[in-house]
Amino acid sequence: MRVDFTKMHGLGNDFVVLDARARELPAIDQDIARALADRRTGIGCDQLIVLEPSDTADFRMRIFNHDGGEVGACGNASRAVALLHGSPADVETAGGTIRVEPANDGASVDMGEPRFDWDAIPLAYGMDTAAMPVGWDGLDQPGAVNVGNPHVIFFVPDTDAVPLETLGPEIENDALFPERVNVNVATIESRTHIRLRVWERGAGLTRACGTGACATAVHAMRRGLVEREVRVTLPGGDLTIGWGEDNRITMTGPATESYRGSFDWSDFA
Repeated sequence: MRVDFTKMHGLGNDFVVLDARARELPAIDQDIARALADRRTGIGCDQLIVLEPSDTADFRMRIFNHDGGEVGACGNASRAVALLHGSPADVETAGGTIRVEPANDGASVDMGEPRFDWDAIPLAYGMDTAAMPVGWDGLDQPGAVNVGNPHVIFFVPDTDAVPLETLGPEIENDALFPERVNVNVATIESRTHIRLRVWERGAGLTRACGTGACATAVHAMRRGLVEREVRVTLPGGDLTIGWGEDNRITMTGPATESYRGSFDWSDFA
């Protein structure tokens, strides 16, 4: 069976998109997702994105990380899918329904409402998620936010000085986080600007993480450190994050289609 794909990226966070809305594909599991994502023997990507019909929205978006694990949200992929779809749409995800709208070589995405309760992150036990009484090798008192997937956020003097390649996997897999966690280290540059690096659960260091930008911005807003709309600079570029009075998060930024191709399903199944 020959299957078409579209390779896309948002600020360097790259995706293989399979469109199963009109043509049903064989069942997607962890093994085939991991095989397609492999950069040496597959197509190569941070996430595999599968579009499917939905009973509750215009279509459904499934998200598989580089390690094959399925997750609830991906902000950069949401912008890429908006660009691919070409018109405003309600999109069902495992983390909730989001609204996407193409705009200026990218997209604006209504990412929904953040969750702060410890059991919604989730954490292994109850604590204040605005200033958690925990730490790892100099990183301490983080905040935690769920924006469709779980994030922990540390504010530091210089995000580039943090050895995230070693601390990231340690924190991601700590027993405090029963579903693992995305790790964000951020520097507040001004009331309207944050610099951010992210260790992404199941993918590792990434050039950009849309949900990480949302979670970090909202946590900074919750702490009163920034205004309700900020520019978040990641290694791959900038996103604009707003948190409205209606409690919903809006993310705006670029997305790019890289190329299209096809593969034989049996080569990866």
